[in-house]
Amino acid sequence: MQQDDTSAVQPPEQPAPKAEDQELDLSYANKKEVVKGGALGLFIGLAIIVPGVSGSAVAIIFRLYEKLLYAFGNILKKFKKCLRFLVPILIGAVIGLVAGFLAVQQLIDLIQFAIVALFAGLMLGAFPAVTDQIKGEKITVPRALLFVAGLALPIVFSAISCNITTGDAVLANAQWYHYILFIVLGYVIAITQLVPGLSATAILMMFGYFTPLVSSISVTYWGENPMVFAIYACLIVGFIAGLLTVSKGMSKLLEKRRAPTFFTVAGMSLGSIITMFYNTEINAYYASWGVGFEVWELILGIALFILGVAAAYFFVRYERKHSK
Repeated sequence: MQQDDTSAVQPPEQPAPKAEDQELDLSYANKKEVVKGGALGLFIGLAIIVPGVSGSAVAIIFRLYEKLLYAFGNILKKFKKCLRFLVPILIGAVIGLVAGFLAVQQLIDLIQFAIVALFAGLMLGAFPAVTDQIKGEKITVPRALLFVAGLALPIVFSAISCNITTGDAVLANAQWYHYILFIVLGYVIAITQLVPGLSATAILMMFGYFTPLVSSISVTYWGENPMVFAIYACLIVGFIAGLLTVSKGMSKLLEKRRAPTFFTVAGMSLGSIITMFYNTEINAYYASWGVGFEVWELILGIALFILGVAAAYFFVRYERKHSK
């Protein structure tokens, strides 16, 4: 009697796809999603100018954080797909950076406490969007320690920038080794844009380069010191290298250790709100209050803080309903 051997005609069992092979959908569903991407870029651009603002924390609020990491980490492998997602964000980032230099920085010079209070209120009101990522997760001792470590990290960075005097960094007389430093500095700035709670401004202040770099953005300065464009180029090279490598690492962390990573991120996001009221720039402004304290600005700051909390929390509630 002939045996029925069906195994010979059955196709070999295909291995299950690895998590790293699974792709995120980077397409924008509608025009509103494109506008949201542009708004995220706007905040990323502002984050480089406004002390304490974290662009990646805003990405979490907009529920675009993991897509942002994926797009940066895979842009060389899947260029067109990632670029289509990044274009609205990059356009918004350029607008935010220019607006930060031309408008926000001017307002900060006039009513710094009030403007910082507004941004801090926006960050605090949006904080529930960060904690949503760990909702329902078990709180263990290691995770609680990660939260505390994340909370402390931006505060420590800010304390270093406030209490260590690095001296004035002169861009006009940069030596060859300074250009290597600027590549490294650009890489570190990229990290601050991908890890929630870290501030690019605080890092630049810590190294003593924030005010010199901001002051160098003028046609007059460029004419007198054309070599400053080499410094800009080094910063851009380091920044791009940081985006490509760190985003890949963060994506793997979220893939394999999502809950512990977001416990750390939640702490960093909360710590960044605290550092908005404790950094080199705002401390110098507090010192000026002893000379000419304006009660109206304090009242305006409190009002804008409350307005920022309410507006951001309203947006978080809207996003929750929209996602459901």
